Amino acid sequence: MQSKGSKHRFSTMANRSRIPSLFISMFATFASIYVAGRLWQDAQNRVYLIKELDRITGQGQSAISVDDTLKIIACREQHKKLDALKVELDAAKKEGFVSKGLIESNGTYSKRRPLVVIGILTKFGRQKNRDAIRKAWMGNGASLKKIEDGKGIILRFVIGRSANRGDSQDKDIDRENGLTNDFLILEDHVEGSQGNAEKAKLFFAHAADEWDAEFYAKVNDDVYVNIDALGATLATHLDKPRIYMGCMKSGEVFSEQNHKWYEPEWWKFGDKKSYFRHASGEMYVISQALAKFISINRSILRTYAHDDVSAGSWFIGLDVKHIDETNFCCSSWSTGAICAGV
Repeated sequence: MQSKGSKHRFSTMANRSRIPSLFISMFATFASIYVAGRLWQDAQNRVYLIKELDRITGQGQSAISVDDTLKIIACREQHKKLDALKVELDAAKKEGFVSKGLIESNGTYSKRRPLVVIGILTKFGRQKNRDAIRKAWMGNGASLKKIEDGKGIILRFVIGRSANRGDSQDKDIDRENGLTNDFLILEDHVEGSQGNAEKAKLFFAHAADEWDAEFYAKVNDDVYVNIDALGATLATHLDKPRIYMGCMKSGEVFSEQNHKWYEPEWWKFGDKKSYFRHASGEMYVISQALAKFISINRSILRTYAHDDVSAGSWFIGLDVKHIDETNFCCSSWSTGAICAGV
């Protein structure tokens, strides 16, 4: 027989063991209620989202997951915001604003992005030509900076290096550039042994790499440019993504070696020996997308005897808008002319 003390200890131990069990049961009950509540809430959310998706898409009952539903709804909201922004942009354009390079009534442009980079292709021994251009329409020093900041037009003389690197010709150009700071020197182009076609290609490539402009223009160093007329003309074409603008022509291909305009690869241009449509070389303009194209493909773009023909050949197979702008015909000054040869 157990003593009264033993019975008392047994009863006490049993009571103690019931207390943890009670706590465990209560915890399990509350946990079950919490989980059930969360599941019910998620189920309610799922039902709500699916109903919302059905209402938005109009496609009846949907079995799509909640995560995918949220993504679709977020995507739809983004589309709504984009549509609203497009409406605002269209309204702004109708009021005379443009998305890039805003033109003002006084002929100046916003500083968001340069309007055009003009490369004036020049050679050794032609400082008199360059000085005449600086005096006539390009300016120098503060006036050149004013054109850049006020009109968004960047002007640079473009030249390569001498075949004898570091000789007096190179030093003369470096000395002149030190005074004027208006050269783009093509370190990878050799003057004389490589023609203007290669120089023009490298100018567009380097200019596109250095300046994020709307347009890029090539000009000869015996041409005078009406800066204001050029800026106003280009501003009307800001909405066109790929343009090639100039005084368009075709012209005869000359196969006689003693001819001034001899084309060594004349046989590529067909039996009638007539060039394809291209802009005259005195001055022509391309948009940013085409300059970037030249920059990316500079190593494989073919050049012919003349830079204008070469440039035209690069764009034949592309979706490019050719703009025949008669005011780019630089034979002489005329009313509204953009350029003139001298």
